[in-house]
Amino acid sequence: MSSEQFETLHDLFTERYEQLQSMPAILEACRGEQHKSLIREFDKRHLEANEMLVQMEEELKVAPRSFQNQMMNKMHTYRKVLTELQREAKNTNVGFALDDVRKGFYSEENEQRAALNPQRSLLLQGHQSLSRTTDSIARSHCIAAETDAIGQNIVEELGGQREQLERTKDRLISTGENLSKSRKILAAMSRKIVTNKLLLSIIIVLEIAILGGVVYFKFFRRT
Repeated sequence: MSSEQFETLHDLFTERYEQLQSMPAILEACRGEQHKSLIREFDKRHLEANEMLVQMEEELKVAPRSFQNQMMNKMHTYRKVLTELQREAKNTNVGFALDDVRKGFYSEENEQRAALNPQRSLLLQGHQSLSRTTDSIARSHCIAAETDAIGQNIVEELGGQREQLERTKDRLISTGENLSKSRKILAAMSRKIVTNKLLLSIIIVLEIAILGGVVYFKFFRRT
């Protein structure tokens, strides 16, 4: 909402409202053509005041809720007072000229309404279009906020997955180092086993040779 636009409309309405308040008393003292002229002037200002109320109500649609409720109550009071002022203006003509004045009043009112209706329709269409545009922008902001929230959640999830991958990578590196150490240990053990087998084979060969020598000297040497 444009607070400056609303304040400007409110100031103009207050000025027009004060003018309308003073007119019923003036109309009471007038007769004939002067009365008809003042009635036309009153009707014109009354319609302008109503148009200003319509514009202020459109401005309030996008106002903060607390301010909107407060000012909407005032708008309702303003409309009620304008209706009462119009009723007072209609009842100011007395005597034999009452029917003619009423006819003139309604005729001028119809003419002015006929002249102002196209402008009012265009104004209302403009306000409706502005309201739809505002609603569309508000929905776009909501969608953008939801998209941003989803994006942040995805970034957080990706960050968590990255940390998990880094931990898995560290574990794989640690496992690789452990496997390398295990291979070295197994290779050392294999060398020791081969060495032990070789030594055992040599010992067995020596024992067989010694045993053969003993048998030879004990049995075949004597003969």
